[in-house]
Parts: sequence; structure tokens; C-alpha cells
Amino acid sequence: MTPSMILVPHSAHCSNPRGSPQPLLPGQHLNPNPQRAETFSTKLQNCFAILLLLLCSFATGFAQPGPVIKLILHDTIQPISAGYLERGLAEAARRNASAVLVSLGTPGGLFNSTRVMVHAIERSPVPVIVYVSPSGSRAGSAGFFLLEAADIAAMAPGTNAGAAHPTIEGRQIDPILKEKIENDAIAFLRSFVSRRGHNAQAAEDAVRSSKSYSDEEALKLNLIDLSAADDNALLRALDGRQIRRFDGSTQTLHLRGAPFVLVAPSLRERILSRLANPDLAVLVLVLGALLIYLEFNVPGTIVPGAVGTLLVLLAFFGFNLLPIHHTAVFLLLAALILFVLEANFPSHGVLGLAGTVSLIVGLATLVDGPIPEQRVHISIAIATGLAFGGISFALAWIALRARRSKVLTGPQAMIGAVAVVCPHLADTPASSDFQVEIRGELWEARLVQPGGSFPPDGSTVLVKAIEGLVLLVEPCVSKGTG
Repeated sequence: MTPSMILVPHSAHCSNPRGSPQPLLPGQHLNPNPQRAETFSTKLQNCFAILLLLLCSFATGFAQPGPVIKLILHDTIQPISAGYLERGLAEAARRNASAVLVSLGTPGGLFNSTRVMVHAIERSPVPVIVYVSPSGSRAGSAGFFLLEAADIAAMAPGTNAGAAHPTIEGRQIDPILKEKIENDAIAFLRSFVSRRGHNAQAAEDAVRSSKSYSDEEALKLNLIDLSAADDNALLRALDGRQIRRFDGSTQTLHLRGAPFVLVAPSLRERILSRLANPDLAVLVLVLGALLIYLEFNVPGTIVPGAVGTLLVLLAFFGFNLLPIHHTAVFLLLAALILFVLEANFPSHGVLGLAGTVSLIVGLATLVDGPIPEQRVHISIAIATGLAFGGISFALAWIALRARRSKVLTGPQAMIGAVAVVCPHLADTPASSDFQVEIRGELWEARLVQPGGSFPPDGSTVLVKAIEGLVLLVEPCVSKGTG
């Protein structure tokens, strides 16, 4: 046996079937217990894996959750509010937010805009919490649909929701058409109420019977998920809750310590939302029309016409967001024509009065939405119509007086004025012309009745007419002359 070879006996767990010694290579050592070494290595790997899992769990437990995007929707439901909600949901998805909290307070609005907003909530990748707040707010009509469509429906104490019966621009409709509209609205409501696990029958009663529920009644009837006093209490109550999304998937809310990020309406949305107020839109329209009317009566001022045109265009933009009666538009055009005719063809106020009545009726019926907040109030229509009619009467009266007043410039303006006789030669015949001073000027004058007594120097004469460049005058008679 050479020094570089070591014989291992069969009893040393050698795998040689014949039991002959196995040689070891140089530098290789004999492991007296290979199974024990392998067990220790496996245990060490398991310990590292468990430690890694514990560290991950520890980091996850103390990780900062995503922000909660807050939207404030305290307005009527119309295209501008629908655009604001869609923008807020997109911002929440971009920020990877934990949830979207919509503070809701609305009397209702347009049904088409409601459909757009409900579909946006259903498609949102971020859970949506609709919270009727603060106390005293309501989710009426269209707002009730938004409340029931949310992943989490919540109400503050002292709030109410319901009264969701659909109407068509506040008008009386055919019973068959009314039933069709009700059934369509109910089917739309049921399509997401049942998926949210809420009471479909109670929700249907809010549409068919116009029932309205307080926060306690809504919670008892399973129309909402919870009631909370404020935003922080709401998030604490929802932290760790597992919800079912509209697509059927489940998600656990992690809201503890989540910061609020307010997404406020943009300047454009605020302006358009104000213009969507029918009363304000009517006032802007009438003011713009009045400025344009003033420009036609006083040409060349430019500023009233430019500002008036801008105001009229802004009013048209606001009316584009609202349901408009075309008959009312024709009434407004008729009022405008009558006012123009009154200014050019005086009719002792008959045309102006007819224009005022047409203007008031047209403004009162121009916008007639499904809720009172989306209609022109009668008081606004009457006050605006009377103000426009009164100002139009005043401008027409000023124009009439200007046409009837005597000319104040040129030679014709001297008719009826008093002139002073200038000194003249003693041998000048009385029938000849003489000079008078009037308005600081010297004019040739002649008596209206030839052969009369010649007026003395310094006496006054009355200008009766103008013949070429000669004034026809007659002596002034003093008040004391008998």
C-alpha cells in the first residue's frame, strides 16, 4: 500500500458491494457521519427561511398603506360632477390608493349623468366608499343610486337617502311612459344592489314609492354597510374588513394610518358647475343681452358689446349642460325682436310690454330639470324680465326724446335764441339788414315784418328763422308790456 492510498474497511459504510477498501484522493478526508451533516444543513436552511418570512411579515405589518383619495360631491348631479368623479377615480388608480372616499350631499340630478357615474364606480380598480356626510346632508334621487353602487355605503348620523323616483324635466308624462321609466330605473338599481349584498326590495321602494330613509333605518334595512360620525371613525371601522368587488373578487381594506389626499374640483370644473346653475345662467344671459342692446343704442362704445357677447357665450355653455325647452328659446327670440322694434318704432310701450311678458315666460320655462335645483325659479324669471324690460323702456324713451329735441349745433340751433342789436348808422333805412351779436358772433339780421320799427341799439331781438346767412328776427316783448 502506497502512502497516498487509504484503505477503508467495509464496516465504515462503504458502498462497495464486495467489501474491498476504497481509495481516497489526496486532500480528501473521511466523514465519519454523513447523515448527521446533511440533517444539520437542512435545519439551517429552514431556519433562514422562517426568519425571512418573519422579517417580511414584520415589514408588511408596519408598511405605510396607500393614501385615501377624498372627493367632495356636494352639488347637483350633472355632466360636470360626473367628470369630476371620473377624474378622481383615475387619480386614485394612478397613486395606487387604498380607497376612494366620496363625501356625498346632493338633492339629485340628471339620470344620464347618474348612469355614467355608476359605471365609473363599478369599473374602478380602487375600492370606492360613498359616505353621506356631514350631518344634515342627503343623498336624494340620483344620489341614492350612487350610494348603493359603492363598494362601501356609509352614512353619517342625521343624514337621509332615498326619494329616487325618476321624472322627466318636472313635467306630467303619460302613465305608460311613466311605468316604463320606473321599470328601467328599478332594473338599473337592482343590477348592482344585489351584487353589493344590499336589500333590493327596500331599494326598489325608494324608487317606486319615493321612500326616504334615515341613517338608522338604512342600516337596519341593510341598505348601507355602516354608520360613522366622521371620516376617521369610518376608516377605523373599515380597517381590515374584507369586501367583495363588483367583479366578484374579494379584497381586504388596509386603512389604518392611511393619509387623506383631497382632490378638489379644478378651476374649469368650478366655473362650469356654477354655470350649470339655471338661475345664474339666466342672469348671465340677460346681462349679456342687455349690454349688446346698449351697444346697438349707443354705437361705438365697443366695451359693452364685447363683454355682452362673452357673457352670452358663457350662458350658452351653461345651458348646454342642462335640459332646454325649445319653445322657450322661441319666446326669448320673440322678446328680443319686440324690444328692437320698440326702440325703432315707438308704439307707446305696447311692443315693449309684449316683449317683457314674452321674456318672463321664456325665462321661466327655459330650463326645467328633474329637481327644483335644476329649474329657473319664478322669482328670478320675473325680476330679471322686469329689469330688462324697464331698462329697455328707459333706453327707448331717451332715444325718443333725442329725436324730438331741437338741434343744438349749427345755424339751426340759433332759432329761438335771443340776439343783441349792434350799433348802426343813423341814416340806415329800417328795411335794411343790420347786425346782431349772438353766441359771441356777429350775424346779419333782418326784421321778419318789413316796415316795422327799427330796434334800438343794445335792444334784444328773437331769432325766428334763418334765410341763407341772414337771421330773421323780431323785437323781444318785455313781460311788463301791456
